[in-house]
Amino acid sequence: MTVAPFEATKLQEQRKREKQMANNVDVTNANFEQEVLNAEQPVLLKFWAPWCGPCKVMAPVVDEVAAERGDNLKVVSVNVDDAPEIAAEQGVRGVPTVMLFKSGTKVASLVGAQSKTQLTQFIDQNA
Repeated sequence: MTVAPFEATKLQEQRKREKQMANNVDVTNANFEQEVLNAEQPVLLKFWAPWCGPCKVMAPVVDEVAAERGDNLKVVSVNVDDAPEIAAEQGVRGVPTVMLFKSGTKVASLVGAQSKTQLTQFIDQNA
């Protein structure tokens, strides 16, 4: 069975979105330890809020990075409105903030909206 080029492109886009969603887990108080501290691979932790304009700008950048580096990097998100305790414990003072964890330890953090180039450099320098 062959697939028309347009349908094949739609299928590829759908698979890409599914991979992004599978690798960008929402973290809460209940699963923070499991998803971040006990992760076997480096974790990019994004703190965001639904009312935050720069967070909305940065969301597709993080999704792209999650899709491209899903085999070597776990990407998770914390909504600071839903989990203020995690944000406070990690010293988050503004959103968006991204942090990189390795072996359960925070190794670096970055505050403010970042371009894809800036985010990938941050990961490459710290992962």
